[in-house]
Amino acid sequence: MRNVELLAPAGNMAALHAAVAGGADAVYLGLETFNARRGADNFTLETLREACDFAHLRGVSIYVTMNTIILPDEVGEALECVRQAYRAGADGFIVQDIGLAAEISRTLPEASLHLSTQMNTHNLAGVRAAARLGAERITLAREVSLDEIALLCAAAAEEGMEVEVFAHGALCVCYSGQCFMSSMIGGRSANRGMCAQACRLPYELQNKALQKSLPSPGDHLLSPRDLCTVDRVDDLVAAGVASLKIEGRMKSPEYVFAVTSVYRKALDAALTKENAAIADADRDRLTDAFSRGFTTAYLDGKRGNDIMSYQRPNNRGLFLGRVDEVRDGAAYLKSAHALTEGDVLEFWTRKGNGTLTLGPVRTDKKGRYHLPLEGKTRTVKAGDRVFRVRSAEAAFEDDAREPRVPLVGTATLHIGEPLRMEFRPATIADPRDAGFAPEDLTVDPAGGDLGRPSSSAIDFRSEDLSGAARTTLAVARRLQAAFPDGVSGGADGAPVEAARTRVVSFDDVAAHIDRLGNMPYQLVNLTIDMDDGVGIGFSALHGVRAAALDALTEALTAEGHGRTLPRTTPREPLPAAHPAGCRVAVTVANPACARAAKRAGAHLIYVPALNYRRGEAVIAGQKNAAAEQAGYPKGCIPIMPVADHEAVGGAREAVVDADVWKYAAEGKPLLAESLGAMERASEEGALLDVGPHVPITNGLSLAVASEFGANRVWLSPELTLRQIEAVAKDAPVELGVLLIGAQELMVTEHCMLMSQGPCDENCAVCPRRKSPHALLDRKGYEFPVVTDAMGRSHLYNAVETDIAPAMPDLLAAGISSYMVDATLMNAEETAHAVGRAIRALHVAQNDGNAIAKMPNTTSGHLYRGVS
Repeated sequence: MRNVELLAPAGNMAALHAAVAGGADAVYLGLETFNARRGADNFTLETLREACDFAHLRGVSIYVTMNTIILPDEVGEALECVRQAYRAGADGFIVQDIGLAAEISRTLPEASLHLSTQMNTHNLAGVRAAARLGAERITLAREVSLDEIALLCAAAAEEGMEVEVFAHGALCVCYSGQCFMSSMIGGRSANRGMCAQACRLPYELQNKALQKSLPSPGDHLLSPRDLCTVDRVDDLVAAGVASLKIEGRMKSPEYVFAVTSVYRKALDAALTKENAAIADADRDRLTDAFSRGFTTAYLDGKRGNDIMSYQRPNNRGLFLGRVDEVRDGAAYLKSAHALTEGDVLEFWTRKGNGTLTLGPVRTDKKGRYHLPLEGKTRTVKAGDRVFRVRSAEAAFEDDAREPRVPLVGTATLHIGEPLRMEFRPATIADPRDAGFAPEDLTVDPAGGDLGRPSSSAIDFRSEDLSGAARTTLAVARRLQAAFPDGVSGGADGAPVEAARTRVVSFDDVAAHIDRLGNMPYQLVNLTIDMDDGVGIGFSALHGVRAAALDALTEALTAEGHGRTLPRTTPREPLPAAHPAGCRVAVTVANPACARAAKRAGAHLIYVPALNYRRGEAVIAGQKNAAAEQAGYPKGCIPIMPVADHEAVGGAREAVVDADVWKYAAEGKPLLAESLGAMERASEEGALLDVGPHVPITNGLSLAVASEFGANRVWLSPELTLRQIEAVAKDAPVELGVLLIGAQELMVTEHCMLMSQGPCDENCAVCPRRKSPHALLDRKGYEFPVVTDAMGRSHLYNAVETDIAPAMPDLLAAGISSYMVDATLMNAEETAHAVGRAIRALHVAQNDGNAIAKMPNTTSGHLYRGVS
């Protein structure tokens, strides 16, 4: 049977206990810094050691998340954090920063390197790039289909790597690791673990040409449902995934326990090829735990509004039914779901929502629940919907002893010889039987009967294992896999003497050895080999048992103890680049703006590869064939898209005839916006520029980009001027920044224009794309939306960037390339913006002065930075 890991989240120690109690094979968690969930309680190095011991005792792996961008002055701290976490027992590291990933692989090869979903791996070139970085595992982007997963699993296996996929939990609306929205509008960077969840706020979709808001099913146009693949676990296993990941480090222990337990059951069924049908009660547990409504996302290669939760951005809970009647200050509800005191119910009324914490449960003669109304719930009417948003019965009772390790023990009491005890983890028989091996269920004839009630033993051959039994079975299975040659702990005591007064019985010895109390062990079988007429003090039994179990504990956790850190040598510095001069670049999406930019003096003209296609000219944010009357000028540089899927299954690349790589050629420049595109450009011998969607934020990541063949890197917009100076010092490649224009905030697989209603997904002739659109927020800001030929939406900042006044400082910092993003401009505006950038450059070069800042613009993070 192929092993597939169930990977659960833990934002604190209680959630870790819940994950393991639920049957997780591995747990991922974060320290206080460098993790994408800084809002969770998280772990210190000291509590990490405790967590590793708790997990390793039960055969569970611990992965530490280092899945944020690393700023220039944090590189040393981040590397030391990894080293000390490894020393504390961490089994692997989940990493976003390409420089940190490469350095972990170079300096700490003993640690398992996993590439985070933040690296946006979704194609074959991305898999090869991961192998180049030294990864052992890749967490795929959430936007891939089952066909793509199978293809990428096979490719990863050829490179000696595993594939991990998200199976359950919250979804980001944009490609992970690509979101600048939270930082640009609130200063809280999603790439630094401080996402403000701007995607969960209300917006209106506006047609700018008609100057009106468009109808939609709800106000939350960027809010996806939650991923739930519990019915597709067998498909994911068949596709070749090595790990199923549950999202939720910000969630409660109750959530972690419930979701992990259900997926443990589903995964066991898939692995043993038993009936994988999910019981209604298990579906209810998932919904009760947390739900914005569920979706399988893009697994079937389909797109549409079914993935979105337009009406509600937070937990909607379990639907109980509709109010049957309201009378005398109470609502009456008939529901197939049992309610318990302490349940929190939410009423969806025409005047808003109200919650009620249920007191003592009361029903009337008709079997309807009596629900007293008060506060906001007083507006409840008959027919209103009722949801349970928290189940009192689902409360998780934290117990650090659970789940207990199932043990097989032997005790030898021969007169004149030392008392001997030995314990080992119970082993698993044929996995299809889901039981312990027969020798573990019998008693050595020399010892006689254990003399304990049969109910205290666990029947692992039951076809429908209870949650506790399933978890204990998982512990036994993991330990057997971790120690294929077996592991045990034993201890000797003083020589056994003949009884002087009272003879100790077999039952006495068994009962006292079985008194494990607060120890994290469960004795499922004990063989006692004892002479007749033995006399021994019970304290002697307790002492030898404790010593033997201490020895077993050390043996089970030894791998994470006493690790020595290898000596490290500094990375060989790369030669510094010496740019021939400064350049003003422009990004345009149509030939008219390209020609205008060239006439205005732009040195470099970048064009999204998709906009090279005939009929795909976009001017001022709208598709416009008039801008194509003449072609692009020579020398334009194609921009490879953030999303570039393999042409399999339902991927848009399999539907739309748009091979962007036909514009790449050996010795010709292109700009890569993903790690996969960097790898493919390197393989094809193209002259590589790296765009800001590959977050280059420190000297290490810059060096790795250079080793991929980069000639120029456009830096992350989340860097301050001081940080830019640090990155630029002795940089091995030319560096650029966005100087003027709208900052792209996110790229989404979901087409934002679909909120108007479903479409035939024939994007080439979509009439909606012929009008400019924007998302209007509560404060009146308009965020432009541009949907490309693949039906993927690009969201831009509502306020245009202008850091041209900082040109003298940028020159002094070592920046040699300056970008004007004219995606949302017409030809006249493009020419003006390029001319202004050139003027700012000339003024700064000639006399060190700065030009004035344009009104109603932002300098982004150049001075304020991100949290």
